[in-house]
Amino acid sequence: MSEVQKKKYSEKEKTNIFDNEFMPHIDSMYNFGYRLTFDEDDAKDLVQDTYLKAYRFINSFEQGTNAKAWLFRILKNSFINEYRKKSKQPAKVDYQEVETYYNSESVDHSITSDLRVDAVKDMIGDEISNALNSLAVDFRTVIILCDLEGFTYEEMAKILDIPIGTVRSRLHRARNLLKDKLRSYAQDMGYDTDNED
Repeated sequence: MSEVQKKKYSEKEKTNIFDNEFMPHIDSMYNFGYRLTFDEDDAKDLVQDTYLKAYRFINSFEQGTNAKAWLFRILKNSFINEYRKKSKQPAKVDYQEVETYYNSESVDHSITSDLRVDAVKDMIGDEISNALNSLAVDFRTVIILCDLEGFTYEEMAKILDIPIGTVRSRLHRARNLLKDKLRSYAQDMGYDTDNED
């Protein structure tokens, strides 16, 4: 494996690359981060961390290549690293706060809210977002990258750091899982699903 050629950019070149090649993708980066985290603040933190790393390691970026794919890979790696770090930490609960809340007279016990559903309800249809959110993160990620962000298989392979054959098979499996989850919704909407498969 060859070592990545690092080009030494001047401060003016760094600013130009950052403003003209990286910043136009900030909305796509936020959308991807939001769909991974289901939390606005976490998505913003993830995007901020991504752009900080992008600027810090800008000399590793080859000007004229696919900046969006490069940024998505940084974001995906940051998400995975943060997910691993959080998964090793025990869950923290303030039992005093929970007890106080449930012992208060103002609590409505009939209301339980699924925050993941609330977070994406305005982005795409409820049934579709629920089905997408219920997929494992590997499957959800390929659907987002391909079908929502429009990346090619080659770009996805680079972003996810997996072989292109794995991208294709994972995307196929993810679409089939999504199709199965949405079958009854499609029937309710009047689509004939008997001839599918």
